[in-house]
Amino acid sequence: MTKIVTRSEMERLAASWAEDGSTTVFTNGCFDLLHVGHTRYLQAARALGDRLVLGLNSDASVQGLKGPSRPILPQDERAELLAALECVDHVLIFDEATADEAIKAVRPTLYVKGGDYQPDAIPETPLVRALGGEVRVLPFVEGRSTTSLVARIKSLG
Repeated sequence: MTKIVTRSEMERLAASWAEDGSTTVFTNGCFDLLHVGHTRYLQAARALGDRLVLGLNSDASVQGLKGPSRPILPQDERAELLAALECVDHVLIFDEATADEAIKAVRPTLYVKGGDYQPDAIPETPLVRALGGEVRVLPFVEGRSTTSLVARIKSLG
């Protein structure tokens, strides 16, 4: 079975996990250019549970959030790169501006975001809590971001 799953496949997997008492960790993002900040964050998120499901913003979703020049890499390539990481158990691509529909499919025990967020300021927090999950913010890896990487590449050329 591939690690890149559809929403219906994820719903079936999540239903089986709900019965075994295991911990499902969910995170989401654009992951436009994979860098060490992403891998450190994903490894830390995976360490918090029995599995890590990553919700990946689709190309249309990334454009809506970041503008017409993004994403740099298409969603299928971003999904393949992320699925190749040992710490990522499943990748679910979603089209919406927020991860709410993906969260409904996954029904995570723990929802994790990285950076300077406050849990109550994350748009998905009310849904996660309504489904019985917990929200946690992991530390941001200083100096590592796609935006800074893009700026550095542009300065070279």
